[in-house]
Amino acid sequence: MKRIRSIALAIGAGMAFSVQAASALEEITVAYFLEWPMPFQYAKVQGTYDEALGVKVNWVSFESGTGMSAAMASGDVQMAVSQGATPVVVATSAGQDLQILDVAISYAENDNCVVAERHEIDKSSAMELEGMKVGLPQGTTAHFGFLRQMEHFGVDISTMEVVDMAPADGAAAFAQGELDVVCGWGGALQRMQEHGNVLLTGAEKEELGILVFDVTSAPASFIAENPDLVAKFLKVTADANAQWYGGDAASMLPVIARDAGMDEPAAAAFLETVRFPPVEEQLTEKWLGGTVQAYLKGVADVFVQAGGIGAALPTYDNAVNPNPLASVGDM
Repeated sequence: MKRIRSIALAIGAGMAFSVQAASALEEITVAYFLEWPMPFQYAKVQGTYDEALGVKVNWVSFESGTGMSAAMASGDVQMAVSQGATPVVVATSAGQDLQILDVAISYAENDNCVVAERHEIDKSSAMELEGMKVGLPQGTTAHFGFLRQMEHFGVDISTMEVVDMAPADGAAAFAQGELDVVCGWGGALQRMQEHGNVLLTGAEKEELGILVFDVTSAPASFIAENPDLVAKFLKVTADANAQWYGGDAASMLPVIARDAGMDEPAAAAFLETVRFPPVEEQLTEKWLGGTVQAYLKGVADVFVQAGGIGAALPTYDNAVNPNPLASVGDM
C-alpha cells in the first residue's frame, strides 16, 4: 500500500502548517482532477474564486485522492475539490486532520471496475475472477468498490494479483491486454469500457450500500483559521452548480470540457450521469447530517478487514464539518 504509507509519512510534515502562515494568506492552492468535468471549473476559469475569496487561487491537478491527502498533509495544498470519500477515510484513520466540507458530486455510474471482454465474465460467473490480475488506485473509492463487489460475489481476493495503478495508467495497460480487471473513474473509465464490461451498474452498487461520491475537503486547522474564506469557496461552487442546472449548461460546457482536458461530447456524456446535490440537500440526514459519517465508518471497517489500514477510528464524526456550508445560505 505505497500510497497509504506515503500519507502517513506526510502527516508529520503537515502539522507544521502554522497559524502565522494562514493569517497572512495571499494565495491558496486547490487540488482537482483532470478528465473529471464539473461546474466549478467554469468559475475556476472565469476567476470567480479569486474575486470572491480576495486571494489568488492556484489549481493543481492530481491523479488520485490519496495524492491530494499527502499534499494537504505537507501543506502544499490547502483544499481539494472532488476528493474521494475513501481517501479521506484512509488519511483520517492514519491521524491526518482532514475534514469533509461538502458533497461535491454523486457518481455511482462513473466509478467502477471493468472485466476484460476476452474473459466473457459477468455477474453470473464472477467467481472466475479468482487468480486474475487487477489494476486499481489503492486507498481510493474505486478500491473500496472493488473490495465490496468481490465480497458480494464471494471472490477470494487473496488469489488475485492487485497492482496499484492510477486510472489513466490502468486504462492504458488494460487496452494492451496486461490486466484482467481494472478499476477507475471519469475519462479513464470510459476508455476501460471500450475493452470490457462492468459487473454491476451504479444502481446495483447503491443497493449493496456502495455509495460513490466525492467531497470538498481541507485540513481542520486550515478551516478553523480561515472559516470565512472556506465558506466563500463553497458558495462559489454552489453557485456554479446552480448555474449549471439553471439553464446555462450549454454555454458552460465548452469551458468545462476544455479545462477538464476532454472533448465536449465526452464531457457531456459524463455530466449526464452524475449529480451535484444542492446545499439544502447536503445538510440533511441523507448526506452531511449523518449518513456520510456512518458511511466513512463502514468504509474504514471494510479496509481494516481487507488489510488496507491498520485500525479504524471509533467514529468519523470529526471528519465531517458542515458548519462552513451551513453559512453559505446567509451569503
